[in-house]
Amino acid sequence: MNTHREELVSGINSYFDPHFKQDAVKILPGEYFATRKNTIIVTVLGSCVSACLRDPVAKIAGMNHFLLPSDTNPGVQGITDSARYGNFAMEKLINEMMKLGARRERIQAKVFGGGNVLKGLTINNIGERNAEFVLDYLAIENIPLLNADLLDQYPRKVYFFPDSGRVTVRKIKSLNNTTILDRESMYRSKLREMINNNDAELF
Repeated sequence: MNTHREELVSGINSYFDPHFKQDAVKILPGEYFATRKNTIIVTVLGSCVSACLRDPVAKIAGMNHFLLPSDTNPGVQGITDSARYGNFAMEKLINEMMKLGARRERIQAKVFGGGNVLKGLTINNIGERNAEFVLDYLAIENIPLLNADLLDQYPRKVYFFPDSGRVTVRKIKSLNNTTILDRESMYRSKLREMINNNDAELF
């Protein structure tokens, strides 16, 4: 999937939001979107984490949506496969923003997600691992963290407004179906299979 920087990413759902009366895109696990336009970026998070990044001078912003595939398998030189994937997800978005004109040293972050919503993962909570990763990444890369809403047990619907950097979060306290959980479980399984089979080198 190629990212077209002044257009919508192929496969990403674009629509007109009647409530905010603006164009919007919705990203799913494994996707990201960067823009210099005032297009609302929307996602729904369970155990996944989204980083909302913005260069306030250039007014270029973006959001990713990622899930660490594993929290147990050590990789080369002690770097876990999960950390390698998380770094890839963050760098992919930052690089896309820089291609639009953002400066890395000006980028600021708000992060969301990491809820304990996947059944059977209460001991090694993947949501906690996702939250820990993104906070560690921002600290290591010296990217200022302006705000965070992490952990808890509820899925979240996140709206990111690139022009102002404002983020609106709605916690989903009752699920009518298992779409969010099923989507994240399937995506996590796909990532782990890809790493175990070494079918593709993402890093």
